[in-house]
Amino acid sequence: MTRRHGPTARRRLLCWTVALCAVLTGSGCPLAATLVATVTAADGTPVPQVVIHAMPVSGKLPATPPKAAQMDQVDKEFVPFVQPVQMGAAVTFPNKDNIRHHVYSFSPAKTFELKLYSGTSAKPVVFDKPGPVTLGCNIHDWMVGHLYVVEGPWFTKTGKDGKGGIDLPAGEYLVKVWHPWMKDEPAPVRIKAEAAGDLATAFRIALTPPPAITHDKR
Repeated sequence: MTRRHGPTARRRLLCWTVALCAVLTGSGCPLAATLVATVTAADGTPVPQVVIHAMPVSGKLPATPPKAAQMDQVDKEFVPFVQPVQMGAAVTFPNKDNIRHHVYSFSPAKTFELKLYSGTSAKPVVFDKPGPVTLGCNIHDWMVGHLYVVEGPWFTKTGKDGKGGIDLPAGEYLVKVWHPWMKDEPAPVRIKAEAAGDLATAFRIALTPPPAITHDKR
């Protein structure tokens, strides 16, 4: 005897399916495609450590909890040089050197100060506004790092090959890139993620590196 599911059972099954999608993808929609973006400099060479992020054209974002992140201090440098995080993320700043550091930022997106400490700072810093955050150390002037806070959960960072991939649910998005040495922000690229297959796009950016700081790391 074949058992038929009534309207109530079908609705319950649909709710479970949507809930499972939310757990697996961070939204109520199944993944549709992987976007691969390539970023090159004006001379065509690949640019690493570029933040790539996608924002739905509708402006609607899923209620995805941000993942915690960390910015290390190793050999008197911030590691990594660029760290993208989702808005609301709690970031720790472990000091892995055998000396103390004094981490600070005066950026509009987040102003904070972690006074001289070794090991792990007392508590993480929550980044609750989107935008770039430049980090420094009051003791070592050459130490500069960058956090970039994005609004949604769809972001990545390019590797040495200048490429980065983002898994996207179905929909239309504006894709943007950011690097602390960019002269100008390129226009966003509009893409449509569908179940038909993966997507590829490319950006070319002009970079202006800051003057090198001569220092003694002792």
